[in-house]
Amino acid sequence: MSRVYNFAAGPAVLPEEVLREAAEEMLDYRGTGMSVMEMSHRSKAFEGIIGDAEKTLRELMNIPNNYKVLFLQGGASQQFAMIPMNLMKNKGADYISTGQWAKKAISEAKLFGKVNVLASSEDKTFTYIPDMKNIKISDDADYVYICHNNTIYGTTYHELPEVGDKILVADMSSDILSEPVDVTKYGMIFAGVQKNIGPAGMVVVIIREDLITDDVLPNTPTMLKYKTHSDNNSLYNTPPAYGIYICGKVFNWIKNKGGLEAMKKINEEKAAILYNYLDSNSMFKGTVVKKDRSLMNVPFVTGSDELDAKFVKEAKVAGIENIKGHRSVGGMRASIYNAMPIQGVKALVEFMKKFEKENK
Repeated sequence: MSRVYNFAAGPAVLPEEVLREAAEEMLDYRGTGMSVMEMSHRSKAFEGIIGDAEKTLRELMNIPNNYKVLFLQGGASQQFAMIPMNLMKNKGADYISTGQWAKKAISEAKLFGKVNVLASSEDKTFTYIPDMKNIKISDDADYVYICHNNTIYGTTYHELPEVGDKILVADMSSDILSEPVDVTKYGMIFAGVQKNIGPAGMVVVIIREDLITDDVLPNTPTMLKYKTHSDNNSLYNTPPAYGIYICGKVFNWIKNKGGLEAMKKINEEKAAILYNYLDSNSMFKGTVVKKDRSLMNVPFVTGSDELDAKFVKEAKVAGIENIKGHRSVGGMRASIYNAMPIQGVKALVEFMKKFEKENK
């Protein structure tokens, strides 16, 4: 078996140890005589799986007792509608537009109420994060929404907007568990798991209990109410059982690595290797303002579409997969999530050096 270095933005690389464990348990999960994909979500075995997953996530993120953890279907995109349905009490919210996923969330929220875009970095193709010191929160905003890490454009918030007594909602799909987070600064955090946690098909929602009420927008479907899932411990209907199982294993993998402080140190080391090369060579250039660079997603270009295409093609032959940038921006993008080993980043940089030398 030969595994490639997979730099995909999502579905993305998973820890090899986790995949091996899952393979060993595929036909018989701990003496049950069946796979997790086959067992009842009401069984004692699955009750243990989902309970352990939540417990470990709470430990990793130091999630306070007054926050609920929900494992839901629909991915992050379903949250774009679910959030205004549940949180727009006065029919208005503030959004900061820093990329395609924030724009999609804004578009969806406009179906349900007034959306005020506080700031945007679209004027420079989302290559920076707007200055948070100049943000003025609307008096009547029910919540303030940010996309904390922008997968396509490679930017991240190093400073949060000051929202006062307003609810801060954050999409952390592409950087959750990459470093410590003060959960108490947020009313709600959500993350599609296919980037830095597990297989595609589910979303983790961390939401303060006081925000989970029956006071939702009229005609909100039962399945789109946070209270429905909170009251039933994410088991109102059949959950994404196998996804929860894999996520739980990833949570334990991170815990065994030393937790989020250890992950941050590893991620900073990996990112530094790539960014240092981008800042020192004559062919490849990073596209993001340095102070807003992401630890997880690193876009870069040569300045030539033809050369970019050649790089992507030859990288694949060298065992470097999914390095092509998002179709909306082109170029290249290396997603170096938790599960990407440091050897993978080093291999990428070595290939970039070789490519630069051969294509001067």
